[in-house]
Amino acid sequence: MNVHRTLATSARVLRQLRHDPRTLVLLMGLPCLLLWLIAWMFNNTRVLDQFGPLLLGVFPLIVMFLVTSVATLRERKSGTLERLMASPLGKVDFVLGYGLAFGLVATIQAVVVTTFSVGALGMDMPGPLWAIIMVAALVALVGTSLGLVASAFASTEFQAVQFMPAIIFPQLILGGLVMPREQMPAALEAISRVMPLTYGVQAMKDLSMSGDPGQIWSEVVVLVAFIVGAIALGSLTLRRRTV
Repeated sequence: MNVHRTLATSARVLRQLRHDPRTLVLLMGLPCLLLWLIAWMFNNTRVLDQFGPLLLGVFPLIVMFLVTSVATLRERKSGTLERLMASPLGKVDFVLGYGLAFGLVATIQAVVVTTFSVGALGMDMPGPLWAIIMVAALVALVGTSLGLVASAFASTEFQAVQFMPAIIFPQLILGGLVMPREQMPAALEAISRVMPLTYGVQAMKDLSMSGDPGQIWSEVVVLVAFIVGAIALGSLTLRRRTV
């Protein structure tokens, strides 16, 4: 790993994103729009207070997965990645550079969406704002790291999008959104333990119920471990070009 090359890769990705307003709208505007629709639909109820914190962990995962997987695959298809690999830039530098760039974007997204939900929509969240933003940013980083892994196995942008049902949807079903995990059959509950969204949802539940950030640190550690593991896997499976 070379720090200078990693940071240079991050800077290049951020410059590309800055000149791509549609992607920025998707990253920042879409989650806010969806939460606003829910708040409007269930006006004068506590639905947003109950489900809003959980959605703060779901939307960043989905959006960051899509953007990262498609963007990384585009680098391969355009030949940019092959040219970069011909330079001293290594796979680890590339993957970490992408991870840092989208990690920064994920953190900004978490700040924007959380601030909008609590400030503009009036979502009641007992937990401290910094803890909510931290969990949302970590879940978004999970989406980024999973997107890097998925891009290694896709040959087209359409295939990258097709990986979402296989990677994201099972987590939505088994992560505690549809049914409390303790009420699931033992086999499904065991499967949910190896899914990162499970820990993001649990952390948001803890913050929305008790408001004590001290209860979420075990989930935070697991999320960080998932991120590190997925980035390492992404660097091992990264291909220079799409055949």
